[in-house]
Amino acid sequence: MNKIRKRRFRPLTDAEEAEIQRMIAADPDDSEATDEELAQAKPFAEAHPELMASIRRARGRPKVEAPKEAVTLRLDPKTLDKFRAAGKDWRARMARVLEKAKV
Repeated sequence: MNKIRKRRFRPLTDAEEAEIQRMIAADPDDSEATDEELAQAKPFAEAHPELMASIRRARGRPKVEAPKEAVTLRLDPKTLDKFRAAGKDWRARMARVLEKAKV
């Protein structure tokens, strides 16, 4: 199984947090929006419909003509060990061997 590694960061010190907040406040391109600006704000899709249409895509994987089928199969442990010992891609290798062996 693949294990997802989570990066663990140390918490910021109060001094580091204060420095970050100071830099944010000093950024001339990052001003607070006024109530008037917020009242006039539009959703991105409404403000830029052409751009939104160009980046919208279907969810999930694309459909394939002949999708693979998941199966449960009981095999001898020695057989599995041999395929697994060859590396991460053992399932694909096993599928290729079975494909060659089909009648």
